[in-house]
Amino acid sequence: MKKTSFFTYFYPITSHQKYKGLRSDFQRIFDRFRKGKPALPLLFSGRMVYNHFQVIAMIHRSQTRPVRVGGFQIGGNDRIVIQSMTNTKTKDIEATVAQVLALEKAGCELVRFAVLDATDAQAIREIKKRIHIPVVADIHFDHRLALAAIEAGVDKIRINPGNIGKEDNVRVLADACRAKHIPIRIGINSGSLEPGVLAKYGHPTPEAMVESAKNHVSLLEKFDFHDIVLSLKSTSLEDTIRACELAAEVFPYPLHLGLTEAGTAFGGTIKSAIGLGAMIREGLGSTIRVSLSADPVEEIAVAKEILANFGLYQKPRLISCPTCGRIQYDMIPIAVEIEKFLALSGKNITVSVMGCAVNGPGEAKEADIALCGGRNEALLYIDGVQIRKVPQSECLDVLKKTIMEYPEK
Repeated sequence: MKKTSFFTYFYPITSHQKYKGLRSDFQRIFDRFRKGKPALPLLFSGRMVYNHFQVIAMIHRSQTRPVRVGGFQIGGNDRIVIQSMTNTKTKDIEATVAQVLALEKAGCELVRFAVLDATDAQAIREIKKRIHIPVVADIHFDHRLALAAIEAGVDKIRINPGNIGKEDNVRVLADACRAKHIPIRIGINSGSLEPGVLAKYGHPTPEAMVESAKNHVSLLEKFDFHDIVLSLKSTSLEDTIRACELAAEVFPYPLHLGLTEAGTAFGGTIKSAIGLGAMIREGLGSTIRVSLSADPVEEIAVAKEILANFGLYQKPRLISCPTCGRIQYDMIPIAVEIEKFLALSGKNITVSVMGCAVNGPGEAKEADIALCGGRNEALLYIDGVQIRKVPQSECLDVLKKTIMEYPEK
């Protein structure tokens, strides 16, 4: 068999002209190894590290420049605010208020309205009197709509500075927001990049999205405006992640995370969990929106579940097994019902509903409350201690009662 070396595999990776210096240095190291001479000191020399292995750190959400939106802070801490967007006509005040109240009940903390005309902007004043969370006005093409929304009491503006006309419009908007301490979110979407940026990169690449963001940020900074939030979204999961990573290396501002046009409730939930989860795990994001082609209330449930799995949102936790041929009681209906019950309980609690004696006792010891199945019955555990046997017919009632009586942590 023909022998190969590390350099055989490494050379193709460094064949591009921009890696010429790196390739040359590794060739020297390889030659020294082959001749039996010390090579590690060269590998870890200052020149090698400085020239070829500079690590640019991403700014963690807790280190970003904080802004105030309504009564809370975005950025500068480890909190991620849950956001959604209404799909009603904003000028339909009754429908919009009803949807916002439903979003509030589900756990939404920040809501965005589409502002298409002056009537939409004026409606914000009345809507805010009847809801309890801050409002973001989504503005395109006409900076006067943003000014009208500011006068109506909006808490945050979302714009793309590149599509609201001449620089003077941006200056007027920045001055108005600064006067009322209203932050601006610059929203970069892969589907609406400037023609010049697209011409340079050929496609809406992550690098193109970041360059677009740089253009817009510099425009606001030119007018001494710094209460900025950024979002960079693509229909491509990989491009969104990479664009946000690059942005976190460049900008000190908080990031709003989302995947534009993520999909329906099923596909969009999976895509959002993967993409948003990856970015949250890296320490990115101060606000989050799960974009689904569904009732906006469904977005909140998904966002809460994603954040809860990273310890960034407190909610009841249900652990349940998928069941198999060893199960001897009707477990699945109990798990489904308890999941709904927990969502309304307001308890910060972990409940385990397990099917048999293989994993059940171990999971029971880690949960606050647990049911571990037997033959037409289950064992009830509290704080890892076996309490008693419960007949199948009583499992739901006993478990609900035990949950409600469990002391607050």
